Amino acid sequence: MVFKRLLGAMGAGAPSVDTVLDGGAVTPGGILSGQVHLQGGSADVEIEHIGLELIARVEAEHEDGESEGAVVFERFTVGGGFRLAEQERHSVPFSVSLPWETPVSELYGQPLGIVLGVRTELAVAGARDKGDLDPLAVRPLPVQEAVLEALGQLGFGFKSADLEHGHIGGTGQQLPFYQEIELTPAPQYAHVVNEIELTFLATPAGMEIVLEADKRGGLFESGQDTLTRFTVSHHDVGTRDWNSEVDGWIRQLVEHRASYGSHATYGHADPYAAGSGYGHHSAHGSGHESSYGSGYESGHEGHRSGPGLGTAVAAGAAGLAVGVVGGLVAAEVVDEVGDFFEGDDEGGEED
Repeated sequence: MVFKRLLGAMGAGAPSVDTVLDGGAVTPGGILSGQVHLQGGSADVEIEHIGLELIARVEAEHEDGESEGAVVFERFTVGGGFRLAEQERHSVPFSVSLPWETPVSELYGQPLGIVLGVRTELAVAGARDKGDLDPLAVRPLPVQEAVLEALGQLGFGFKSADLEHGHIGGTGQQLPFYQEIELTPAPQYAHVVNEIELTFLATPAGMEIVLEADKRGGLFESGQDTLTRFTVSHHDVGTRDWNSEVDGWIRQLVEHRASYGSHATYGHADPYAAGSGYGHHSAHGSGHESSYGSGYESGHEGHRSGPGLGTAVAAGAAGLAVGVVGGLVAAEVVDEVGDFFEGDDEGGEED
């Protein structure tokens, strides 16, 4: 499904644009291809620039609560420098590489509630307009899928996923936000952990895997959050016993007390301490409009129809299953993209 519209900022009779992505989900670091279809208007025009923007719905926390906004996390120029005649139809093919840290929006074909889009920008005679918006589906890399499947087979379940504005200290994170996948604990860990949060930070060579445990408090102690980090290679997919590997990570995480294990790179027992770069996890509220650095388009606070996949369904041979209990289905995710990003043009953005 595409969102086709007239380029309103250029006045009546302006050309229209319809970007069609090649079918199927792509992977982080993979190739996104498609075509930009132009339809000439009532007069000949010079097409100066055709650009694509990758945008994501991102949550940000601040003193007054939480807000959501659109972050542009990559831009591409895919065409321009030609004349489009009156009523002429012209197509521009493109093939671009996604950033390696592009969030995963689906697992085993089920949406996770992550809202990603590809927005087309057309420049004609000095005027620019966001002419088209398409949903972007991203599936896991093989290593990511191996880790998720191992978690599922160990008994962990999917709870929710979101994108958090900010930077995880001590990592090589490149994008201005990171993805958190929240998991319900496996039965063998349920007595010590409320939930596990998982973040993948992919690179061309492999990825950093950041795990956070929300640990239960004992009779005379309060609960605490602990973090640890592991690095794997893309070539490790078929060479490791992932169930044993991931279970070892979880054991190291939940047994952590005063200091991080040998794989960790965080030097402070409190992951939310000043300067850690890790956003505090307060309860989701209505939020207030705020600005969060370059590319953050706020003004969508309180819009929380996704992620809404409900509680997780557990494990077994199929790995980490995604529950769609009272939540989104694929068609609704498409609607999410249109609803959430429709007002961005009015809000503007920082370059």
